[in-house]
Amino acid sequence: MYKPYSGPCSYKRILKLKKLILLLLLFAFAACGESYSPKPRGYFRIDLPGKSYQQFDSVFPYSFEYPAYARFVADTRKTAEPYWGNLEFPQFKGVLHLSYKPIRSPKDLEGYSEDAHTFVNRHIPKATAINPHMVYIPANRVYGIFHEIRGREAASPIQFYVTDSLDHFLRGALYFEVTPNNDSLAPVIEFIEEDILHLISTLQWERRR
Repeated sequence: MYKPYSGPCSYKRILKLKKLILLLLLFAFAACGESYSPKPRGYFRIDLPGKSYQQFDSVFPYSFEYPAYARFVADTRKTAEPYWGNLEFPQFKGVLHLSYKPIRSPKDLEGYSEDAHTFVNRHIPKATAINPHMVYIPANRVYGIFHEIRGREAASPIQFYVTDSLDHFLRGALYFEVTPNNDSLAPVIEFIEEDILHLISTLQWERRR
């Protein structure tokens, strides 16, 4: 007849030994006094240069001040119109596209304004919020709307248009030559936003009338 082995390595003693080891391990982890918590997502540190501006003044029918760490390049594409240009930020792989339109009639102004709103509305599917701000600088005859486009995947975080309501209309749109991730780009967007606002505040039109 079969009899279970009852020596020093019996099943019951092995089971008790496993429980003891498990209990000791639990005490050991508790004694460490440390608990794990997931760390928030981090991004690479971005070094931002000091603010410094220079004058853009050429044969264009408008002039303004722009950052010393940026460069203005005339738009030479076949689809570009006269006095279109790009304000490039090489350090951040960003570019502010500037498109100019002469106003010849009140219908021109209405059409250009509607087109500018259409370009902004194209970002609605990816935007979490679109915040418009009125631009009103009567001393320089500069009026318009500045749009902050919020959203991690919004392709253009800033767009604006300004006009003197008589002769000139200028539209701007900021883009980055990287996959949209405005969470990681937030410090850069805020930094360049200051430069764009400075551009608008120093904008001067060529007088025609």
